[in-house]
Amino acid sequence: MNAALDNVTDLVIFEELTCVGKSKIGIAQLNAPKTLNGLSLEMTRLLSQRLDQWAQDASIAIVILRGSGDKAFCAGGDLHSLHHSMTENSSGLPVNNTYAATFFAEEYALDYRIHTFPKPILVWGDGIVMGGGMGLMMGASHRVVTETTRMAMPEISIGLFPDVGGTWLLNRIPGNAGLFLGLTGAQLGANDALFAGMADYHLRRDEWKNLLEALTTQSWKNVSETATSSLTEHARKDLASNHDQLHLLLSGLSTLPDSANKPLQEHFGLIRQLCGGVDLERIVSSILKLADHQDPWLQRAAKTLAHGSPGSARLTFALLAHNKLLSLAEVYRVEWLAGLMAAAHGDFAEGIRALLIDKDKQPKWNPPTLAQADEQWVKKFFSLPFPAEQHPLYRLGDSA
Repeated sequence: MNAALDNVTDLVIFEELTCVGKSKIGIAQLNAPKTLNGLSLEMTRLLSQRLDQWAQDASIAIVILRGSGDKAFCAGGDLHSLHHSMTENSSGLPVNNTYAATFFAEEYALDYRIHTFPKPILVWGDGIVMGGGMGLMMGASHRVVTETTRMAMPEISIGLFPDVGGTWLLNRIPGNAGLFLGLTGAQLGANDALFAGMADYHLRRDEWKNLLEALTTQSWKNVSETATSSLTEHARKDLASNHDQLHLLLSGLSTLPDSANKPLQEHFGLIRQLCGGVDLERIVSSILKLADHQDPWLQRAAKTLAHGSPGSARLTFALLAHNKLLSLAEVYRVEWLAGLMAAAHGDFAEGIRALLIDKDKQPKWNPPTLAQADEQWVKKFFSLPFPAEQHPLYRLGDSA
């Protein structure tokens, strides 16, 4: 197994492993373990550039994304830089926060690129996978969780909403469970992640080296054309062959996750009952009553919602309803606008301040109640303040 390793001081470590024959495995390792591999704008750009290179490199058969350290794949985005951009934007106008606009646009474009990448992408979802980490993982063709996986979209605690395509993903979880997860930030382990369709395979953490050995001792097809619209029939068959071969390999290494840790499945019927309908006030009231439930998982979910941003709850509910029938590219465009508006008019800055800057954990939400964060209040998050053609993701989804 031969490896070509880039500078290990980089925010993302890139490595290419040579397999049997002339094919290679490209590995991108997020390298900011002190911040739980939080995704910065620079890391986003490094990943985007390398994915473009690997897409064009016929020798790269498979791409793997993983995180440094033993705590997280990726725990979210670079919230400190976003907070700085919000406090610096004295005008209060969303369009004047060029950093937030750029960060969201490039992050979402990267996530969309992963969703539509022609070659197999394997995400090693070990440890914490939250927020921006979910954005990287949800679009991968082969999503692996381990016994340490803790997966969530906890944005309600920082005054945002489940972005990075989160509203697209949550809408596809059955039984209204996606709304529950978005409102409560409830964490899922491997078993529930597989059940909810948020992961595809369970491997034990100590199988990582065996996985690499298995990958490099097999022969893979080399695909010389990477623009999906111009792939020949032969190239399409080679791509399909690599996808199927990786599936069989991962299936062979997979094991059953812990059957004792599956609260989403255990309470699925209750969640479906509580989160149905179009009355958000009733849904929130029903969830809050779970604070006295005997299951600590439901207790924590209720308490997180109770302490979370009422505006985020309304915005999450509105986005899930609005985006339900939209294409993936359209969802990213809507989320970009909502994120930019949240950076100016929502609770995003206050949520980050309370959690990460001052760390007093006493956010002063505005509006302070769900009744005040009503349907009229939330409309501004959907109103584009410039012509649609000026949206940075306007061309997202166009054929290459």
